[in-house]
Amino acid sequence: MAFAGQIEALLQILAAGLLLGCLYGLMCAGLGLIFGIMRVINFAQGEFMMLAMYAGLTGVALLAPGRSWAFAVAMLVACVAAALFYGLGTLTHWALVSRVSGARAIGTADAGHTGQLILTLGLSLVLQNGGLMLFGSSPVSIPNDAAIRSWTLEFAEGDVMLFVNQARALSALMAVAAVVLTVLLMSRTGIGRQLRAVASNPIAALYMGVNVDRAFRTAFGIGLALTAVAGVCVATFYPFQAYTGFDFVIIMYAGVVLGGMGSVGGAFLGGLLIGLVQQLSTLVLPPQLQNTAVFVVFLAVLLIRPQGLFGRGVERA
Repeated sequence: MAFAGQIEALLQILAAGLLLGCLYGLMCAGLGLIFGIMRVINFAQGEFMMLAMYAGLTGVALLAPGRSWAFAVAMLVACVAAALFYGLGTLTHWALVSRVSGARAIGTADAGHTGQLILTLGLSLVLQNGGLMLFGSSPVSIPNDAAIRSWTLEFAEGDVMLFVNQARALSALMAVAAVVLTVLLMSRTGIGRQLRAVASNPIAALYMGVNVDRAFRTAFGIGLALTAVAGVCVATFYPFQAYTGFDFVIIMYAGVVLGGMGSVGGAFLGGLLIGLVQQLSTLVLPPQLQNTAVFVVFLAVLLIRPQGLFGRGVERA
């Protein structure tokens, strides 16, 4: 019985790591798309996710307050948020990011990196403090029945039982679906081919008639759309407040670098690995040291494969 209990605990941790890792992977995929195509280090990515969390909370509060089907409404709001944040992303790029990236930055002394860092860090601070002024500092989450319900799976004739939280499981499925659609968009559509061409060589793409700034604007919008979906999904079971984005942006960058910079699929797998490492570390470390375990693995991987687990030195997207 003691052995069965140990197996049950291990399975529970693995399940939690996989479900959380899928959501981390979606966040990392959004950031990885922006970095892989635009080579922009967007420090404000976490704050955009925070705004999506509050958008999800507001949408559910308006459409399904206290309803048993609030989670389904949250997933619908996530899809709407993806469209809205795509528009917000294209607008943000046109108004701000394009000033320090794209065709304007090609061939400059630092390729616009200094301006990008200052701009996105400043935008992050503005969104953080704006969120604090608008929403306050009290942690909140999207109220829904799925967050307090679990499916029970039995193994070994009932000796081993696995409890799978419904909100986490359904959110993970949503994350996987969003990443699969993004990969198909990048590999099977004309806009995807343009984005990959710009990622590989923006100067050559410009000479071939590709509108580089429009491609960058599209990539920025898609990246924010993926992050918005991740934000609403996470908000269904995770308490958040105005400064939550900072905690997640560290995980996003770790996942992007760990998976292989410039690869959407690699970024997703990097986030998945982070989720597993975080949860498995609780077997030997206190919960407060979860992120420490992540960065120990992160540094160990980079010592062996500087290009990341799933990246290649010559690949940009």
